[in-house]
Amino acid sequence: MPGSSFGQAFRITTAGESHGPANVVIVDGCPPGLPLSEDDLRPDLARRRPGQSHLVTQRQEDDEPEILSGVFEGKTTGTSIAILIRNKDQRSRDYGDIRGKYRPGHADFTYDAKYGFRDYRGGGRSSARETVARVAAGAIAKKLLATEQGVRIVGYVTRVADIVADIPDPASVTLEQVECFADGAPNPVRCPDADAARRMIERIDAARKDLDSLGGVGEIVAVGVPAGLGEPVFDKLKADIAKALFGVPAVVGVEYGLGFAAAELRGSEHNDTFAPGSAPGAITTTTNRHGGMLGGISTGQPIVVRAAVKPTASLARAQETVTDQGEATTIETRGRHDPCLLPRFIPIAEAMIAIVLADHWLRHRAQNA
Repeated sequence: MPGSSFGQAFRITTAGESHGPANVVIVDGCPPGLPLSEDDLRPDLARRRPGQSHLVTQRQEDDEPEILSGVFEGKTTGTSIAILIRNKDQRSRDYGDIRGKYRPGHADFTYDAKYGFRDYRGGGRSSARETVARVAAGAIAKKLLATEQGVRIVGYVTRVADIVADIPDPASVTLEQVECFADGAPNPVRCPDADAARRMIERIDAARKDLDSLGGVGEIVAVGVPAGLGEPVFDKLKADIAKALFGVPAVVGVEYGLGFAAAELRGSEHNDTFAPGSAPGAITTTTNRHGGMLGGISTGQPIVVRAAVKPTASLARAQETVTDQGEATTIETRGRHDPCLLPRFIPIAEAMIAIVLADHWLRHRAQNA
C-alpha cells in the first residue's frame, strides 16, 4: 500500500525526502556477476544533479552514491543492492513562511487530505529530490541492459513552451549530441537541435528572471530492445512505461510512437508495413509509427516515448492561495527551484524507462529460458 516500490523481477524501493538526511534505494532482482561500482552510478547522477547550470535549481548537492550491500569484489551478488545518497544542502528555513499555506499546483493540499500531516520543507516526499534514488537504480538497469542485450537509452528535450526541436531520426541521437554543442560547450537544456536549444535557453532564462517557470516535452528512445518484451493484458510494456513516467513529479502526459497524432490518420496511413530484416529469418517494419510496441509488446524497433512536463509549481512571485485552515492569503516560495524541469527530467526519465525494460527483460528470460 505505501506505493514506494516499483517493478517485479527487477524491483526498486525508495525512501527519503527533500530535506531529510538522505535518500535510499534498494534494488532487488539484479542478476549476480554484473560488474558494478559507484563509478557506474556517478555519470547519470551528475546529469540529474542540481546546481549544474543557471537554468536549474541552485541547490548544491554532490549526489555522491554509497553502495551499502549487494556488491562484492566489484560484482553484484544477486542479493539486494542498497544505495545511499546523502542530502547536504537543505535550507529548511526557506519554507518557514509557507508552513501553513498551500502552494498552487503542488501536492501540499493533497498530502494533507491523505495523511492529515505533511513535511512542508521542500515538499517532503512529493519533491523531485526523491528521484535521485531512481536515477541510481536506473544506472544499474542501464548497465544490465547494455551488457546483456546492447540496449542504448537516450533522452532529450524536444519542446520548451512553444519552441519545438527538429529531430528527424530519434534513434540516431547520441548522448554526446544531447550533452554538448558541436563546439564541445555544455548544452544545459539537453536538446540536440542546436538552434532550438539556444532559443530554449533564452526563453528559460527570461522566465527565471521574471520569477516564473516553463514546461515542455522530453523524448526518450531505447535502441536495441529485443522483440517480445511485455505481458498481456495488464502488464503491457507500454502500460508499465506510462506508469513509470507518470510516477515522476510534474509529468502530465505520456505518448509513444505517433501518439495523439495517430488520431488524425487513417489505418492505412498509420500502419507500419512488415518486411524481411537484415539477418536471415529476421522481421522488421519499414517505418516506426508504432514506437516500438504493438499489443503492448516490443517489436524490436526503437522504443520512442514522449512525456509532457508541466511548469515548476513553486514560484518566488506572489500567488493567491489559502491556508490549511481555509483562509485566503498569498504565497511566495523562497526555496531554490528549477525555472524549467526538462533538463533534469531527462536522466530521470531515462532511468525509469531502463528500470521497466530491465524488469520485462528478466521476466521474458525467465518465461522463455
